[in-house]
Amino acid sequence: MANITFKGNNVTLLGNEVKVGDQAPDFTVLANDLSEVTLQDSKGSVRLISVVPSLDTGVCDAQTRRFNEEAASLGNVKVLTVSVDLPFAQKRWCGANGIENVQTLSDHRALSFGEAYGVAIKELRLLARAVFVVDSNDKVTYVEYVSEATDHPNYEAALEAAKQAE
Repeated sequence: MANITFKGNNVTLLGNEVKVGDQAPDFTVLANDLSEVTLQDSKGSVRLISVVPSLDTGVCDAQTRRFNEEAASLGNVKVLTVSVDLPFAQKRWCGANGIENVQTLSDHRALSFGEAYGVAIKELRLLARAVFVVDSNDKVTYVEYVSEATDHPNYEAALEAAKQAE
């Protein structure tokens, strides 16, 4: 498993670490309208999956805004942001911040995504910061587990990986 710290403290990640070349694990999360969403709902598209602990924090806010801004230049890439924030909170946050190019998804119910992708923080019941790119054939082409959950991911590398994926 990836070694992750949260505010300098080691945390335990639940689930399995995902690696480049793996078949992307499926998951079930909730959309802002409480409908279930799975990986298969976006099959045939490249997906950039941005994982954040909570949209209501500075780095998570900035990360989601950055991917929202870049989404238009990514062509046929779907940008998904996953957190354990409640769907109502995600909807409110997106509306208040003009976020329209990113789909926010809530993993609060079962940590299905968090455990499938090895980002569920046992001690906090939050998700560790990470970015995954999944190609149209559901193969993982890019993985970044951010070693300190309060740091930014490598935006340029993730965006380039999304542009290169087919």
